[in-house]
Amino acid sequence: MFDKDFLWGGATAANQYEGGWQEGGRGIAVHDLLTNGTKDDPRRIYCQNDQGEETTIQMGECIPFGYKGVLKEGYYYPSHQATDFYHHYKEDIALFAEMGFKTFRMSIAWTRIFPTGLEETPNEKGLEFYDAVFDECLKYGIKPLVTISHYEMPYGLVEKYNGWESRECIDCYVRYCETVFERYQDKVKYWLTFNEINAGTMVMGATLSLGTIKDYYGTMMGVKDEPQVVEEGEDPKAVLYKVAHNELLASAKAVKLAHEKYPQFKMGNMICFITMYPSTCHPEDILEAQKQMRMINWFCSDIQVRGEYPAYAERFFEENDIQIKKEPDDDVLLKEGVVDFYTLSYYMSNCVGNATGIAKAVEGNIVAGLKNPYLEASDWGWQIDPKGLRYTLNEIYDRYQIPIMVVENGLGAKDVKEADGSVHDSYRIDYLKKHIEQMKEAVADGVDLRGYTPWGCIDLVSASTGEMAKRYGFIYVDKYDDGTGTLARSKKDSFCWYQNVIRTNGEEL
Repeated sequence: MFDKDFLWGGATAANQYEGGWQEGGRGIAVHDLLTNGTKDDPRRIYCQNDQGEETTIQMGECIPFGYKGVLKEGYYYPSHQATDFYHHYKEDIALFAEMGFKTFRMSIAWTRIFPTGLEETPNEKGLEFYDAVFDECLKYGIKPLVTISHYEMPYGLVEKYNGWESRECIDCYVRYCETVFERYQDKVKYWLTFNEINAGTMVMGATLSLGTIKDYYGTMMGVKDEPQVVEEGEDPKAVLYKVAHNELLASAKAVKLAHEKYPQFKMGNMICFITMYPSTCHPEDILEAQKQMRMINWFCSDIQVRGEYPAYAERFFEENDIQIKKEPDDDVLLKEGVVDFYTLSYYMSNCVGNATGIAKAVEGNIVAGLKNPYLEASDWGWQIDPKGLRYTLNEIYDRYQIPIMVVENGLGAKDVKEADGSVHDSYRIDYLKKHIEQMKEAVADGVDLRGYTPWGCIDLVSASTGEMAKRYGFIYVDKYDDGTGTLARSKKDSFCWYQNVIRTNGEEL
């Protein structure tokens, strides 16, 4: 049974939902340069040098030396309008309230507050917009759960500092945190420092999380270091972990600031959790699964929750010739900036290892893996594993013993809108029902689970592919992959189902 104060709600992100492109003084973020795409045709960034020469990169690659990202006429950039929360926030929040939301997970667009990330003074119009949003939530008794940075790095910081490669970005981020903490101290209690912070150690996630890195020849897995080009034989993982260190320091500084100045705040991390099973019981597969669980799922949260680099990471760094550039006070700061609660996204599980050489690869969120023959998969190839959520929650709680929230979980699917406007998404209900059942089992196991915010509670743009066809929401938005649509909102069958789930505190599924 869930606690009577359990935080039921839903989750979104400004870069996929808000829109309002360049309205109210909003600046350009990295995601604004990404075109639409599909599972088989990646999103792209068009680039141009001073001579007017053009090239293109796929998401997960770096902008070449001497080039900068540009908007190219005739191409569709889905984040510019997304599903237009900017102009529909009152209508949308009213619908969330009708479902019974106790919390609404959303993000602040960094460039709406500091258009390039470099300004000393914030953009007042941007601050006023979120004042209005939070006031609208509180009017209905909905507690905002705010992600400070959800794949929304200002492109100005990429141009100036090469994203999180530079420690200068830490100061820019902290200035941003100081601004929003002070402004919204009476309106927001729950904060997440970075969305899926561990994504920065992965190929596609490096684009989304670390910012598209410029002035480098090669793929994103070789983020610029000294020398400018990753030398032959150098492990590209090395530079990613060096860059991720700066983001982890920024998180710790934000948490420390909040704890010192705003004791009413509760500060959380957020991890993209990809549960890994060994593909066989062969000892090599078991050890490989353990290694990947550590470096993909546990590495960042061990630092954010325990306040120090784990011993297994030190061995990994030594074996891969990775040298983290620490300053004298870094270890102290990490210890002082540990989070109050743990949050995660959970969509799927994967198998790893291949000692027998028979497993097939499957798609996944941020990282792919090997096929589990006992699981079904979504339209996009993500393996559906509700019991894996129970297993994961138990593993997290056994490890950290702090409150947990599941802040992303959902099914991306091709919804069909009937002639009468209805959307019969029984497959989504089935997916969520089975995961909630396993959350209940985890609570019975002793897990301190405090909240659940399914991803894409309203239709929004897919981060990985830029599609609208991959829908998650309880609310259908009339918007399509070519940018057409009225943006009209309508309820899917899952809307009423989730409304009843919240009303009964998860007892009726």
